[in-house]
Amino acid sequence: MRISGAEAVIRCLLAEGVDLIYGYPGGAIMPVYDELYKFQDQLHHVLVRHEQGATHAAQGYARATGKVGVAIATSGPGATNLVTGIADAQIDSTPMVCITGQVGRHLLGSDAFQETDIIGISTPVTKWNFQVTEASQIPEIIAKAFYIARSGRPGPVLIDITKNAQFDELDFSYEKCTGIRSYVPVPKLNLDKVAEAAALINSAKKPLIVFGQGIILGQAEAEFKAVIEKSGIPAAWTILGLSALPTDHPLNVGMLGMHGNYAPNLLTNECDVLIAFGMRFDDRVTGKLSTYAKQAKVIHFEIDPAEIDKNVKTEIAVLGDVKESLAALLPLLDAKSHDLWHNEFKALAEVEFNSVIKEELNPTNGKGISMGETIEMINKHSKGDAIIVSDVGQHQMFACRYAKFNSTKSNITSGGLGTMGFALPAAIGAKMGKPEREVVAIIGDGGFQMTIQELGTIFQTQVPVKIVVLNNEFLGMVRQWQELFFDNRYASTKMINPNFVAIAEGYHIQSKKVTQREDLDEAIAEMLASKDSYFLEVMVEKENNVFPMIPTGACVSEIRLS
Repeated sequence: MRISGAEAVIRCLLAEGVDLIYGYPGGAIMPVYDELYKFQDQLHHVLVRHEQGATHAAQGYARATGKVGVAIATSGPGATNLVTGIADAQIDSTPMVCITGQVGRHLLGSDAFQETDIIGISTPVTKWNFQVTEASQIPEIIAKAFYIARSGRPGPVLIDITKNAQFDELDFSYEKCTGIRSYVPVPKLNLDKVAEAAALINSAKKPLIVFGQGIILGQAEAEFKAVIEKSGIPAAWTILGLSALPTDHPLNVGMLGMHGNYAPNLLTNECDVLIAFGMRFDDRVTGKLSTYAKQAKVIHFEIDPAEIDKNVKTEIAVLGDVKESLAALLPLLDAKSHDLWHNEFKALAEVEFNSVIKEELNPTNGKGISMGETIEMINKHSKGDAIIVSDVGQHQMFACRYAKFNSTKSNITSGGLGTMGFALPAAIGAKMGKPEREVVAIIGDGGFQMTIQELGTIFQTQVPVKIVVLNNEFLGMVRQWQELFFDNRYASTKMINPNFVAIAEGYHIQSKKVTQREDLDEAIAEMLASKDSYFLEVMVEKENNVFPMIPTGACVSEIRLS
């Protein structure tokens, strides 16, 4: 079949099972958009209002479904506007394929109109990228792109296609990629290492499991649950690992890291064996590396060899697919309960509840609405079944600390990059990927205004996303640091905000503003009962802080309750 390169792009996407893409048209990608018009009954394109929104929406889709998200843009500023979302996907291991248009091959390097070296720009933040200059390259390169994006440790791939390659013709055939020479996405599992790990775990008196998003990406939730239940080991999570294990599971001891729970952070430096599954020991989890878990023997189950010994020295490294690793580990483990060790977690959890949580969920002394009680009210009406998409800041930490989850792939947030503006477009992608599930975006007043234009995407597509803006009229997390570490010098953190409800209503989205605690319950019930999109602004306490907190550069044992 002899077709144009532009048509080949569409046929390749269809062959990969893609049915939904996010993008914004422009001159250098116009031939592909012309073919999209012809195939619109098979491939649904969502017109976002900014290219960054396309990448975040593709991320939300990928994180909610486990499939590869797809974003498309034109050359120059269209391509560069994708970069923030691509970088976010890279550090959070999100499978995504981005396709950009480029000026014709004969114009490359001439500083032509809307020419930018997107290959050079995106190289540090992509798993792989490639510039297509001939139509005949398109099928092979797109096949490789999807294979690389979804295999092993997932990540974003960018394909830049010159305009001549879109217009030129090729003899089309498509074969999915199943392997690339020298690329080994999944290391071969060493069963001797698994046996060594099991022996060390069985001998431990105070073992602690820390788990990350690798459990979710590896679809290993069932195997992981079986391992912790047999071994009786307390398990703590990173924010991207949240929802891999139900939050009310008796062995779930809470969140690690800077604003994590008191017990798992403090007892990290008291455990004798630390077992890490699918997490990368980033600085927000470890705090001061020179003091992190020095008393413990560390076992690291990981798919990416680059993460082994990168930050934390391991006693035993088990490379491989985590689902396969856990299945091999399970029969080698002794059945235990570790009751005395669990009692230490329970005692510290009680301290945290009395010092922090009780007041956060039920504020007294005439305080305004808190972020924590708002999240708890959402729990009451969602019953832990919603997908929560949070932005970045104080509200993100409150959402991760207090949201309840019954099932996996339910917590979607920007982890490693910490991208403000992530949540609104990501929630659009999550809802389109999982239309049967309730999707609630939790956003601060600062982050909301970074991608507020995507309300237009919600209006045009009628996707029924629920949006909750927790408005404290500050860049809350920065303000908290200014209060604690910069003598209350609130430099450029106070927000003079517009009328958010009026803006949302301008996009014909049902809206409500809550200023009084007694109205919160009814407003959230009404929002979640709505079959349409809904915008809820909650005016929360202006100078409330999120605790516990590990100060930057401090040891995890130096976690502060106030």
